[in-house]
Amino acid sequence: MRKILITNDDGITSAGLVRLAEEAVKLGEVWIVAPDHERSAASHSISLRHHLDVFPYTFPVEGVKAYSCTGTPADCIRVGCLAVMPQKPDVVLSGINYGYNCATDLQYSATAGAAFEGVFQGVRSIALSENAGECHEVTDAYLHEILEEYIDADWKAMNIINVNFPGCRLVDFKGIIRDCKVSMGSFFKDSYPEIEKIGDGGMRLKVDGRYNEDAEDDTDFKAIVTGHIAIGNVSNVGFE
Repeated sequence: MRKILITNDDGITSAGLVRLAEEAVKLGEVWIVAPDHERSAASHSISLRHHLDVFPYTFPVEGVKAYSCTGTPADCIRVGCLAVMPQKPDVVLSGINYGYNCATDLQYSATAGAAFEGVFQGVRSIALSENAGECHEVTDAYLHEILEEYIDADWKAMNIINVNFPGCRLVDFKGIIRDCKVSMGSFFKDSYPEIEKIGDGGMRLKVDGRYNEDAEDDTDFKAIVTGHIAIGNVSNVGFE
């Protein structure tokens, strides 16, 4: 039976993780190692100077073997592949993330970082993300179909399959665009306003991200904002 390892960056209690596991159990034996709390924007960071605590977790999907981990999403994949599972999985799934992971935001994404750790471990890896709003009709309608299509698909070394589901209603859905190239834009225009004066001449800053939909044509970013599912092969730094 196909062995599937799942993680996310929203934490083990995330509804997106539950929805992904519900579909994954139809396709194989599912193991979950996920962070014990939210670890968004942790990218591909791993823990080197601190120990990792891993605990069995009662997951609300029958048949799933689940564990919480105090580390990052990439730590979770390493722990899953090298310590928790009796053998490496056939596929890694990362998500479903609450918020898009495309364009330049991929550099910060712990959802993508965990998937890249999967390919570092020699395992086909798929990152899945969706709109951070309340409408997930397209995800729920097409998730199983896309998993079936890509779970055994050929993959290029050091590449992940990156999937983003739009937040539109199903009636407004425009279709699937595959082989999307990565946009050089971003969903957010960031600034760092000062929120407080602190001692010794310091200042306390907090990122202020202004939502943005200025996207280049024929990119993952454009596909999502125009109501499409965007699927692309994304390479890690230094690999084609």
